[in-house]
Amino acid sequence: MTAWRKSSYSGSGNNCVEVGRSVGIRDSKAPATHLPVSAEAWSAFLFRLTTEPLPSRDRLREL
Repeated sequence: MTAWRKSSYSGSGNNCVEVGRSVGIRDSKAPATHLPVSAEAWSAFLFRLTTEPLPSRDRLREL
């Protein structure tokens, strides 16, 4: 079993996404399941999230 971690910004609520080292991500409301994510994919996601602007709502609707 891996140690799951949630952001400190989540507070004490149970409405967040948790990250497990070398395992993936999961919804704290449904902890029995998770989405496997490789370390490389997670690093690429974080890099893009921190270096590129987020798309507008209108652009997201187009996707």
